Parts: sequence; structure tokens; C-alpha cells
Amino acid sequence: MTLRKYLFTIAFVAGTASAASAQSLDAFKERLAAPATSGLQWGEARVTVTEHGDAARAVAAASRAGQRMRLRGYRVCIFFDNGQDARAGAEAARKLFEETYPSTQAYMVYDTPYFKVTVGDCLTAEEAIVLKGKVSATFPKAFVKNEEVSLADLLR
Repeated sequence: MTLRKYLFTIAFVAGTASAASAQSLDAFKERLAAPATSGLQWGEARVTVTEHGDAARAVAAASRAGQRMRLRGYRVCIFFDNGQDARAGAEAARKLFEETYPSTQAYMVYDTPYFKVTVGDCLTAEEAIVLKGKVSATFPKAFVKNEEVSLADLLR
């Protein structure tokens, strides 16, 4: 293999690998199968993609497993009530939080007989305490709470 072909192969693989990380498996295969004629000075390149028999199934199974895997973590509870207007209060608290802190995830749950709104996905108590400090101006009754956090929530 000549040096020019070797360098082209390395550049092509590096370019497609970085672009492929944000694509689905099918879109990635289509991109690889398309002719790469732009920027080539010595001719055309041809790539043939062969998918291993159950690669798509393995990717889907790994994705589902990430949603089921749960870790011990912490969230900050900003609303906790079981009164007559508890549902409306929980929805209002969640909406206010999402408008005020759009980069932090909020969760509303009904755990008989309470409506609860918790926020954040923290692995350590210190992380949750910092988050509580940030939201205390808007939600002065907020408190840190132990919760199971899914791996999928942490990766968002």
C-alpha cells in the first residue's frame, strides 16, 4: 500500500468515525456506502459495509439495558403534598422549575397519597446539596432526598 493510500485511509476512517457518532446505524451505513468523490485527487474510493448478523439487535439490547440499570443517587425534592390541590400544585412547581432551570431534569410522580416533584440526577450528596442551594431561591422548602436514578437519566 502506498503512503498516499495509507494516509487517505486513515483520514477517511477518522472523518467517518467522528461524523458517525451522532448518527443512527442505518444512516451511518448509507454514508459509508456513498461514493467519496469530493477531495479525491487520484481516483474513486469504494467502501462495502457488511453488518454482522445481530449487530442491530445488540445495539438495541444495550440501549434497553441502560434504561433498566438503576443506581443509588440523590435528587432535590421541590414539592411534596397530598392535599386536595396537590396535583395542580405539583404541575405548577414542575412547570416553574422547567422554565427557571431548563438544563436540569424534573420528575413528577404520584406515590400514594403524595404528589412529588424531584429534580436533578445526582450521584453524590454533595452534588445534590449544591443543586439544592441553586434552587432554594425559587423553592425555599426544597430538600435533598435519596432516590434510585437510572443510568439513562444520568446520560441525558
